[in-house]
Amino acid sequence: MNGYRTPAFAWPDRLAGSSRKGAEVSGNEQRTEGSGGAHTAPVHEVVALLPGSPHLSGPPRTDRLVFGVSAVLALAFVLWGSLATETLKRVSGSMLEGLMHNAGWAFVLAASGFVVFALWLAVSRYGRIPLGAEDEKPEFRTVSWVAMMFSAGMGIGLMFYGVNEPLAHFTDPPPGTDPADSAAAMRTAMSTTLFHWTLHPWAIYAVVGLAIAYSTFRRGRRQLISSVFKPLIGSRYANGWGGRIIDILAIFATLFGSATSLGLGALQIGSGFTELGWMGQVGTGLLVAIIAVLSVAFIASAVSGVAKGIQWLSNINMVLALALALFVFVSGPTVLILDLLPTSLGGYLRDLPQLAGRTEAASGEDVAGWLSSWTVFYWAWWISWTPFVGMFIARISRGRTIRQFIGGVILVPSTVSLVWFAVFGGTAMRFQELGRLGDEKTPEGQLFGVLREFPLATAAAVLVMVLVGIFFVSGADAASVVMGTLSQSGSIEPHRMVVIFWGVVTGAVAAVMLLVGGGGGDALSGLQQITILAAAPFTLVMIGLCAALLRDLRRDPLIVRGERAEAAIETAVIAGHEQYAGDFALHIGPGNGEDGEDGQDGTDRGSGTGGGAGTAGGGAPGPAGSSAPDTAPHRPGGRPEKPADGT
Repeated sequence: MNGYRTPAFAWPDRLAGSSRKGAEVSGNEQRTEGSGGAHTAPVHEVVALLPGSPHLSGPPRTDRLVFGVSAVLALAFVLWGSLATETLKRVSGSMLEGLMHNAGWAFVLAASGFVVFALWLAVSRYGRIPLGAEDEKPEFRTVSWVAMMFSAGMGIGLMFYGVNEPLAHFTDPPPGTDPADSAAAMRTAMSTTLFHWTLHPWAIYAVVGLAIAYSTFRRGRRQLISSVFKPLIGSRYANGWGGRIIDILAIFATLFGSATSLGLGALQIGSGFTELGWMGQVGTGLLVAIIAVLSVAFIASAVSGVAKGIQWLSNINMVLALALALFVFVSGPTVLILDLLPTSLGGYLRDLPQLAGRTEAASGEDVAGWLSSWTVFYWAWWISWTPFVGMFIARISRGRTIRQFIGGVILVPSTVSLVWFAVFGGTAMRFQELGRLGDEKTPEGQLFGVLREFPLATAAAVLVMVLVGIFFVSGADAASVVMGTLSQSGSIEPHRMVVIFWGVVTGAVAAVMLLVGGGGGDALSGLQQITILAAAPFTLVMIGLCAALLRDLRRDPLIVRGERAEAAIETAVIAGHEQYAGDFALHIGPGNGEDGEDGQDGTDRGSGTGGGAGTAGGGAPGPAGSSAPDTAPHRPGGRPEKPADGT
């Protein structure tokens, strides 16, 4: 995965079988979704509508258009890359250059926009909306939820870039920066790395995960990206050609994002072969062979139905990764690592405006190439992984509020990234400063270069290869399930053959992407440039998704009730001032209307909500929550009730 891993997408059993019935609609509420989007008819009582889980019912049903078009285009890409690699390389390079020059700013601006949108939702009135029925408890205890969120912060990306990125920025500072000494260079390297791995990526994931969770658990729609767009484009288009285009783009984003992660894993395993002396040089043949072997391992796991075994291996993998980090922390420059934790966080917060505003126009020469290798590549990579990661974090967050969801999704994995880069990046920069890293230049080999300086270097190298291999298998399994879900109308358990198909295609696409980069020292560039191109269309989908989610939230029953309550109180206060010169009290009592119709002025007048009209003066019914000339409670009809103290 792109630095983040789910435990083999083998969801807990009670998640996979969950289909709790949602809250029933009270009174005359009818929520309909037509071509113009969702709307709410006049109601007596506005409550959450959660009509079960349609995405869980019935056998998997393949959407022939979505699956057919996606499969044909993916296979065409594989054939193109296999038969005319140089042509694909030339075309993709030219397209990337044009995209970076003309639209690099769009990636930078969109990523920061998603951060602002996510944080605004968390602190706004929408933050209290639950992802489920209003009386629904969270699916998992907070400790378990945090643990699963923590597990999502581990993966191939952190293994690959844990040493490489801080070290790269330390030895070659980013454009527009000029560190005065090694200490300043270290702070700049860490702040740049955290910019790429903390707030921005997880805010991007939070937006998509929140949209899926709200649409599925609050509105009862199918678990598809296209279903989120119903309030924006209406059911007709969301279920028609418009929704199918959205789901095809989501499949392509996931396909190329997962292929990139698998390609990185192959590069790192190949580097381990040379480190251990098993191979003299890493070439295209070795990399393709590694992808083939691990793809066979994934297919075997899918066919044999050993999902629980893969989940168990994934959990063991997380423990082994933490053990590796602890080993480096204890054996390495422990004090420096601890110093880097607050220093890196402070430097990141201080440099955030400059980091978020770095574009080709403002940061000197060669910044376009730097952005395509780092910031824009990362934003494209994260965006391409949003259908997968978003679906995972949505699945485990049922019953949480929006505020809890965004806070947990951003804080927990960001903390994992901070600690991981402080341990591995801090150690690598200190070794580089002392001249202990030798001549290891390849990004995938730098982790092995650091481990070489510790005891048990051979065992540590083998451990890294095992970790990356299991991440590879579990990542392919997980991403293929997501693509199968999108291909089969949101089914939570897509057909096995569909899952296998997407797993094989993912491996083939990863191999082609490595071929485009030359397979050797420039293989990483092939992964990067095609990832950016594949993610560009889905960036537009994410922008539309934000608009659709906001429209949905504005019509949420919890928000509608709040708005009506505010309007009723405001009307009552105005009436009290006009009729009684400010000497009045508010009370709630049964209404007098039997039909519960709303008043002509748009405010409820004694409707059947149980919060009926109060009385004023001689007892004529007033607006809901209306005024009375004294502070004593009133019975219906306006006769003052004797206070409880007998006065």
